[in-house]
Amino acid sequence: MGKHDYKFLLVEKSAVPEKLLKTVEAKRILAKGNVTIDEAVKSAGIGRSTFYKYRDSIFPFYETAKGKVITLFFVVEDFSGVLLNIIKQISNANANIVTINQNIPISGLTDITISIETAGMTSDIGEMMSGIRVLEGLRRCEILERE
Repeated sequence: MGKHDYKFLLVEKSAVPEKLLKTVEAKRILAKGNVTIDEAVKSAGIGRSTFYKYRDSIFPFYETAKGKVITLFFVVEDFSGVLLNIIKQISNANANIVTINQNIPISGLTDITISIETAGMTSDIGEMMSGIRVLEGLRRCEILERE
């Protein structure tokens, strides 16, 4: 290789060739279970050879967080049930909550920091965060840190 011998790159989805995106889709279909590789690649619209060529080289960004402790940060409106709904989404993903810190509300908003273990999760972080982002009362939602 050359001067820039990078092992990993972070690339925007729009810059990734279609066959690689379809490989990720086939992997997602397989992960949900009860399908063969033939069925998954057919459903994703690629051939088996493409799937086998790229399957160990491309992963969704959030998939690399499996088996880690992740700290999530939220800004929420101060009304009853907002934190409970966030916790339900985390629970539905089978993440293990390690810590929860909630600050005193100021001007009707409060900050919440939640650390979770991802080892036992049955869905990926991206799916879980998407479910949280649509909750009523949520103003901000982000991943602060991964260990």
